[in-house]
Amino acid sequence: MNCDCDSDCDSDCDKEQTGEIASAKTIRRTNWKNSFCQAIVALTFAEYAAKPFFPECQPPDLAVKLLGTVCLCFLTAINCLSVKWSMKIQDVFTAGKLIALVLITLTGVVWMFMGNTENFENMWEGNYSADKVGFAFYSGLFAFGGWNYLNFVTEELQDPYKNLPRAIWIAMPIVTIIYVLVNLAYFAVVPKIEMLSSLAVAITFGNRMYGALAFCIPIFVALSTFGGVNGVLFTSARLFATGAKKCALSIIMVFTANVYALINYFSQMLWLSVVASIAGLLWLRKTKPDLPRPIKVNLILPLIFIVACLVLVLLPSFSDPTDLIIGILITVAGIPVYYLGVEWKDKPTGYRKISRTINRICLGLFNTIPVSSNAAMTS
Repeated sequence: MNCDCDSDCDSDCDKEQTGEIASAKTIRRTNWKNSFCQAIVALTFAEYAAKPFFPECQPPDLAVKLLGTVCLCFLTAINCLSVKWSMKIQDVFTAGKLIALVLITLTGVVWMFMGNTENFENMWEGNYSADKVGFAFYSGLFAFGGWNYLNFVTEELQDPYKNLPRAIWIAMPIVTIIYVLVNLAYFAVVPKIEMLSSLAVAITFGNRMYGALAFCIPIFVALSTFGGVNGVLFTSARLFATGAKKCALSIIMVFTANVYALINYFSQMLWLSVVASIAGLLWLRKTKPDLPRPIKVNLILPLIFIVACLVLVLLPSFSDPTDLIIGILITVAGIPVYYLGVEWKDKPTGYRKISRTINRICLGLFNTIPVSSNAAMTS
């Protein structure tokens, strides 16, 4: 069940469902989400990259922020200079990530085969509440947050109608199996109490299993997250290009040291928007059955997906609706911005001159050319 879309599949489907304003809001929401992702993954990279230099304590907060900023600036420059360089970096660091994950998995499997399974006894004991379960899902699902990124670069994908479904059916099971096995390895080696108190479970795992070689684990995780930042930046660039063609506004980078607060903050806004998009696709399935659909699935799958997303949004909101309210306000705030920036066609001459001047300066400064539609130059 899909639309015949270009690089920003979500916004094109929303445009088909409810018009230009929904498409603009989707672009704005996705750019906000990617900003949060960049901040989260960059901070995670900085935390693990600095850890070998502070083995007995947590790295200073300022050092983590500065190192995360350097990571973002460096990879942004690479993506601006050359797509090939960016893809080479992605290939190398993805290989490093897989090596680390396989190493952790094999270590955990060997540990369990040696009879060390006591951590799985009474593993479900503890205190539970609906909101905590929801927030736990937010953090868990964030690890799989790149599942739809290939949709954003379909213009650069060879034969997307054939290769996109192939990538879904091959990559999704592999990634799911690997990460489930890694988490089993963590549970097998690290006791529950120690895991709950650990700020970096992979480091705790390495300290317990690898002795003098434990310093390799934070290095591997840093390499993995470095590649993750590069991947988010690569897809974000395509979203910015789509937004420029549609005259959507760019984003404000939100940067904070509290990774979990960022995850909880954007997750409710994200999943609420996803519910709206999937519900719209179901409506299109009913009202426009003849639309081209390169990928088509049984209706039971999107229905289950909608129910799961609603549970993720509503459960944490019962105890603390603040994040959901802020997310809704951010989404609604885009409506007047859209009407001022896009729908208002008869803009003052002074505004148009300033806009064109800024665009020409940027074209020369960044050695770029206008997009094919020239929409960005005529606003």
